[in-house]
Amino acid sequence: MKLENKNILITGGTLGIGKETARLLVSKGANVLITGRSEKRIQESLEYTNAKGLVFDISDIEKIPANAQKCIDLLNGNVDVLINNAGTGVRKSIEELSIEDFLTVYNTNVFGLALLTKEIVPLMKEKKQGDILNIGSTASLKGYKTGSIYSSSKFALRSLSQCWQAELRPYNIRVTQVNPSEVTTAFANPERKERAEVYNKLTPKEIAHSIVSALEMDDRGFIPEFSVWASNPFN
Repeated sequence: MKLENKNILITGGTLGIGKETARLLVSKGANVLITGRSEKRIQESLEYTNAKGLVFDISDIEKIPANAQKCIDLLNGNVDVLINNAGTGVRKSIEELSIEDFLTVYNTNVFGLALLTKEIVPLMKEKKQGDILNIGSTASLKGYKTGSIYSSSKFALRSLSQCWQAELRPYNIRVTQVNPSEVTTAFANPERKERAEVYNKLTPKEIAHSIVSALEMDDRGFIPEFSVWASNPFN
């Protein structure tokens, strides 16, 4: 895909992976709209990325159809690429599990993501072309101690990605799951403060580079799923 003038929607675009991806896509000439829950962080991200912005809490399920339409309108009625990046997580032992924590995570990572995608897919089907990138995690591939809620939500996302690949390929809609390992971001930080870079750990820039590379592949092919690991996080 040639990214110049493509309309791209990125959820969770105010920090970390979403923000860096937006900046890189804008530099390629794309028309990018980012969403997030905080007006302040939206404005800060717009200065950094030169994208457009919309306050949109994807976990607010009932408002998704209306907010999706606002996104579509801001992108002149057309979405070429949807990057489902917004995500959250908690670490809890099995004895600490609660329905409240499950709903907090699943409303963003699974339910809200799926319902937003539902609103965007008809536009792609109509023109028989489009890209959907779901930002998963290496927690989509293997569970871990205290990961019952977050890891299971990413396993669910991986299933959604595979189901949509089977359903949407006849319409030339490419669905890709991206699985980063640990990235120095503000993820799960209550103050939403970005972590400082660590020399041997991934930064959002590596993930942004991999996302853009997957999108730039010629439309005759696509990458169903890939993982991005730090080369040597142990040294």
